Amino acid sequence: MHRPLRTVSITQREPLRGCRHALSAACEYARFRHVFDDGDMTRLGREPEDPRVLAAARNNAEWCDLVCRTHGAATAFHPDAWVSATRSPPGYPDSVTLHGWAVAADLLTQVDRSPGCSVKDSFASLDLSGSGFDVLFDAEWIHRPAPAATDIGVLRWSVVETLDELRAWTAAHEAGAVLRPALLDDPAVMVLLATDAGGNVAAGVIGNRSRTVVGLSNLFTVSADPDEAWAGAVAALSAVFPGLPLVGYECGEDLTAAHRAGFTSVGRLRVWLNA
Repeated sequence: MHRPLRTVSITQREPLRGCRHALSAACEYARFRHVFDDGDMTRLGREPEDPRVLAAARNNAEWCDLVCRTHGAATAFHPDAWVSATRSPPGYPDSVTLHGWAVAADLLTQVDRSPGCSVKDSFASLDLSGSGFDVLFDAEWIHRPAPAATDIGVLRWSVVETLDELRAWTAAHEAGAVLRPALLDDPAVMVLLATDAGGNVAAGVIGNRSRTVVGLSNLFTVSADPDEAWAGAVAALSAVFPGLPLVGYECGEDLTAAHRAGFTSVGRLRVWLNA
């Protein structure tokens, strides 16, 4: 039986002051936005990119960047993609494309493309099959407007703040040693744990805030009903980061559960792996 975790008042959590690297990345993005605007895309015969997909891909890249940097990876944001020049930790890509016009040949020169390399093709627009990569899975970006109300539900949600609490979260999630304690000090990140009435771990989720959205990822359930976990996670993250839409990506049964929780599919993505 898990020891009940100390509950932190989610609504009274200290407001986000900003993440230095995330803000610098956002500034870099702003500098390069002029490269291709919607008018340029139309003139080039391409459809304008959905701003919800752009925001979701950027948010996901910023989360991957935070995790990889805690492992000492050498990462960088470019106009078309985020890349890690050194191998990313298990379960995380070596690159995330930020626009559909990313070029595969250019992208692969910026990563360690040896076996184990993975690329998150945020617009399902790349063909890496000729470079030794296979499709690992397809998924869909999801988006949900900020809810008007934040009913947490029957689960007892708390913010993970200590090393012991992170260990409990990681053990329940079965994430191994990927999530480092330094993530708990970043004001753009919230690791949340849900317990049942008996204090047992029931579910968990991670939220990361970027410039315009909050990413919902790593949602898992132990004993909680999936719909209960999704509804509670949405409410808890919206209480921590009020007024911002939620984004993420899912596939299969998790995608169906996300739809029931009020998310809409807004675009396709594909993950490639050099096995």
